Amino acid sequence: MSYTTILVTEEGALRTITLNRPERRNAITPEMQLELIAAFEAASRESRVLILRGAGPAFCSGLDLTALQDANKKSAAEHKTDAERIAKLFRTLYELPIPTIAAVHGAAVAGGTGLATLCDFTLAVPTARFGYTEARIGFVPAVVSAYLTLQIGDKRSRDLLLTGRLFDAAEAYRLGLVNEVVDPENLSTRVQALAELLIANSPTSQSATKRLMAAQNKPWLDSALAAAMQANAESRETADFREGVAAFLEKRKPAWTK
Repeated sequence: MSYTTILVTEEGALRTITLNRPERRNAITPEMQLELIAAFEAASRESRVLILRGAGPAFCSGLDLTALQDANKKSAAEHKTDAERIAKLFRTLYELPIPTIAAVHGAAVAGGTGLATLCDFTLAVPTARFGYTEARIGFVPAVVSAYLTLQIGDKRSRDLLLTGRLFDAAEAYRLGLVNEVVDPENLSTRVQALAELLIANSPTSQSATKRLMAAQNKPWLDSALAAAMQANAESRETADFREGVAAFLEKRKPAWTK
C-alpha cells in the first residue's frame, strides 16, 4: 500500500512508521489517521516490533487545525464520524498485538502526545515537549483523556487536561508517560537496542501478554471511549471551539463566551 502522509520502512522483523508532514510539524489530518490505522494493522500481521517516529523537528503537533476551520459547516453525523475515526486510531495503536516504541525527538502535543505515550515504550530526548493543549482552543481532549487516566490516574490527569500546560520529558518520565529520557545523539541507538531485545523474545508470548492486558482494561475503556466520542463530537459544535480554532489560525487571543 502506498501512503501520502506517512513513510513505512522495514528492516527484517522491525517496521518503522514515520509521520511525514514536516512542513506542518506532522499535524494529523483525517487522511493521516486512516493511513496510520492501515499501517498499524499491516504491521500487526507482518512485523515483530513497530517504531513510531516523526519527520523534521517535531514528533507531532496534534490535529491539523487548518482542517477544522470549516468544522461549523459539518453535520452532527459528520462530527460523530470524525470522533469515531480518532478513537479507532488510538485504540488500534493501544491494542496492537506487537511491541511498539515511540522515538520522540521533538514536540509531541495534544494528539501527538497521545500517539507517543500510547506506545508500549516511549523514549524521548530531554528537550521533547508534551501537552494536552485542547483547552487552549476550546476543544475537549476526550479520547486521549481515557488513556491518560488509565496510565497516570485521575488527579494528575485533571492537572494536565484542565491547565493545557506543556511539560518536558523529565516530568513525563516522573508521571510514567515516558519510559526513558535519552540524549539526542543516543536516541536511535537506544531505540534499536530495545527493538532487538524485544525481537529476541517469544512473539507468541508477547502477543498473548498484550491481548491479556488489553482485555483486562476493555470493559472500562469501552465505557470511557463511548463517552469520549460523544464529548468529542459535541465539543466541535460549540461556540468556544469555533472561536478557539479561529483565534489560533488568526494568531490572536481567543475571546471566550463567558
